[in-house]
Amino acid sequence: MGRLEGKVAVVTGGARGIGQAIAERYVAEGAKVAVADINLGDAEALAGRLRDAACAIHLDVTDQASIDAMVTAVTDRWGGIDILVNNAAVFDMGPITEISRDSYRKVFTVNVEGLLFTLQAVAKRMIEQGRGGKIINLASQAGRRGEALVAVYCASKAAVISLTQSAGMGLIEHRINVNGISPGVVDTPMWDEVDAQFARYEGRPLGEKKRLVGEAVPFGRMGLPEDHAGAAVFLASAEADYVVAQTLNVDGGNWMS
Repeated sequence: MGRLEGKVAVVTGGARGIGQAIAERYVAEGAKVAVADINLGDAEALAGRLRDAACAIHLDVTDQASIDAMVTAVTDRWGGIDILVNNAAVFDMGPITEISRDSYRKVFTVNVEGLLFTLQAVAKRMIEQGRGGKIINLASQAGRRGEALVAVYCASKAAVISLTQSAGMGLIEHRINVNGISPGVVDTPMWDEVDAQFARYEGRPLGEKKRLVGEAVPFGRMGLPEDHAGAAVFLASAEADYVVAQTLNVDGGNWMS
């Protein structure tokens, strides 16, 4: 038996990057996985490759009706939800003097508000089910410190770490463990967008920032999406029953806390 045999998991932002790697590993460990993503086409493609162990669900974490519909759809299909991976996120950057309200709202609406209310909706379902559960929030090393050009994103991920602590304290009485994973620099499609923005603000050639941050990782390279799947399996398994309100750094040694 796999470590997640018989469990039902939802992975938000599950169609690409870290979310995809976690969804694939969960299926390999015996779980049923709902690939919940705003890009339904990519979610359907992944679910198709994972066959009967997965389904694709359109999810817009900024829309409460979409969140509620996702919870209902997964429950109707597989009888409940045992694991939630809150992975959906967006990125933006700019100097402090150029941050716009639109940029602030975009980042916080997805990364903080969307995460919180997805967590809330799934936690309510888990409480009704009465069998506990595991919730894993994707934070970032950016939430551990400030960065001159990345103030809003850093603040949003710091909020994720704080929410993980508070939700962990609030839900463990129901045997719902809330923990987080804090990646470092990860080679995903999002980092190509990040690199392009750094090129704009720092006057660098495309690809240079990505190369430099990879070289600076003590492990010797950028992380890969699959580097985070083991931690996500552990935190979703019975082995982590006594782990509460923690955010685990998975970053090749980039940050120590």
